[in-house]
Amino acid sequence: MRITDLIKKSGIALNVSAATKNDAIETLVSLHEKCGNLKDVSAFKEGILKREETGTTAVGMEVAIPHAKSEAVKAPALTAITVPEGVDYGAADNKPCKLIFMIAATTDGDVHLEVLARLMQLLMDEDFTSKLKIAETADEFLKIIDKKESEKFPEESVIKNSSEKSDFKVLAVTACPTGIAHTYMAAEALVKAGEKMGVTIKVETNGSGGAKNVLTAEEIANCDGIIIAADKSVNTARFNGKPVYSTKVSDGINKPEELINKIVNGEAPVFHSSHKDSASDSSNSNENFGRQLYKHLMNGVSHMLPFVVAGGIFIAIAFLIDTASGVQAQGNSAFGTVTPLAAWFKTIGGYAFNFMIPILAGFIARSIADRPGMLVGFVGGFLAANGATFANPAALTGDAASAANVASAVPSGFLGALLAGFLGGYIMLLIEKLCDRLPRSLEGIKPVLIYPLAGLGIVGVMMCAVNPFMGMINTGLNSGLTWLSENNLGILLGCILGAMMSIDMGGPFNKAAYVFGTGMLTAAAATTDLATQTACYHVMASVMIGGMVPPIAIALSTTFFKNRWTSDERKNGVVNYIMGLSFITEGAIPYAASYPLKVIPACAIGAATAGSLSWLLGCTLMAPHGGVFVVATIGNPLMYILALAIGSIVGMLLLALFKKPVE
Repeated sequence: MRITDLIKKSGIALNVSAATKNDAIETLVSLHEKCGNLKDVSAFKEGILKREETGTTAVGMEVAIPHAKSEAVKAPALTAITVPEGVDYGAADNKPCKLIFMIAATTDGDVHLEVLARLMQLLMDEDFTSKLKIAETADEFLKIIDKKESEKFPEESVIKNSSEKSDFKVLAVTACPTGIAHTYMAAEALVKAGEKMGVTIKVETNGSGGAKNVLTAEEIANCDGIIIAADKSVNTARFNGKPVYSTKVSDGINKPEELINKIVNGEAPVFHSSHKDSASDSSNSNENFGRQLYKHLMNGVSHMLPFVVAGGIFIAIAFLIDTASGVQAQGNSAFGTVTPLAAWFKTIGGYAFNFMIPILAGFIARSIADRPGMLVGFVGGFLAANGATFANPAALTGDAASAANVASAVPSGFLGALLAGFLGGYIMLLIEKLCDRLPRSLEGIKPVLIYPLAGLGIVGVMMCAVNPFMGMINTGLNSGLTWLSENNLGILLGCILGAMMSIDMGGPFNKAAYVFGTGMLTAAAATTDLATQTACYHVMASVMIGGMVPPIAIALSTTFFKNRWTSDERKNGVVNYIMGLSFITEGAIPYAASYPLKVIPACAIGAATAGSLSWLLGCTLMAPHGGVFVVATIGNPLMYILALAIGSIVGMLLLALFKKPVE
């Protein structure tokens, strides 16, 4: 949320004379009232003063940021004043405050913290604050802030047209499962295409840090239509009755003009939401059923990833600590918990990691059936993880009764979670439709009683019934993986996984390989069999190295074969060293989009080479993300780096072979 989106010209007063702190607060509150930001002026002022009683909001450097969360606020907003003579605000550095911002925040969420953090990042620049203090007009004041925000947060500047506009012809929402690269690349491509076509467009990005540049109700009402370029579910209920064209996020990157024309030419179907408060609703969109299934899956994966990454790295650190302390891993079931510090990391990481399966199932089901789906998803995922059956419903809960029957537990793991999420979600949709026939007088108790009660009963029966069968499949998969490893056929699997990570660089093949890798980490955490654990860690190593090769291969090519690339491509190539080493495959997408038949085969072969070499050289990986930054968690790290280098060089040489010099 940009500062310039929250502050109006009428909310800025320059060269104010304030004798006391209360005078300054009074002026700032009156500006909020003038802008129409408040429901109750006195209640909001009371909240500001109450916050000041706990401690001054002066931050030093002649700056103060009073703020309050209040039900008296209509929508998050900012006001600002400059006080050339300064006012005593009780600052720790004893300097009078000459620049004061006041944040008015609603009680839902923590917008005030986000705005406060952003302001602090900007105000740390003394040159910036100095310019604001001497600004002569509100327009100049806003221009200074806008320029600084664009410099400080360049990923947002490309997706922002003008904060003054509300008459955008086309709106768009971009989102990808990880919310790192595709989201912003699609947004940038759409904005640039709009500028080229003379079409005003605003793009909301649903990235890893939440939704930014959020579309307002007024903008939605006035636009001609909305483009949804997303590989996970987004909030679509707000678009009810508007033309909406849904597609994958890669189309936003590769076909932005075509997507804009869908709206401009009236080719997008009118969207009708079937849920009043739905977080996502694609039932009436132009997407086919397979595409909808993929988006539901990616919605679960995107919410699962933080638990997998953070928990997995904590567990890997525990193993490192025990190793450094001289603890032998071979045949030691307590490895990772022997030393107190290792036990702490293993326990905390385990807690986070154990949420992975319920989170995956819960958010898949929520994507399908909205809030009623969360119960069946979370409970179904938990039952899949603990292996509950009719014979042993209390499996693995840790109490005395279940401990005696732990052998009868049949965890269905990752596969069971997928079943719980998808089947549970669609069952909840069916329950909702059946409940539509109930009397209107029961409308209020449906979401709090009927849906949860029916859903819990059904998912309990369903998972206790399918866990033994899914567990057998899960066990067979682990046994097969061990067999491949023991018979030196894992090299082939490593080759396939490496290639999959590179073929579509963040698309379905890439995500399928990555989800398989993280699933194997879950399997490793759930078993004490050393051979199975090793094979699972081999899988994750091949997956990550396959995702690192494409950006590095392109970076090497732009460095050593300069005549194959344009000047802009060479300049941007340097960034791919960092992205590749950080395991962000998407850095290669602009090059793959420009030269797909040359870049994709070269990178895929290089990644397959690295994936197979990683397995051949005995490399393992206990962390699910991080690239070279988690090298300490890699088994046989020198060989891993060698495999990465060889795969990247193979990709570079093939690029030089496939791609002719540019004129």
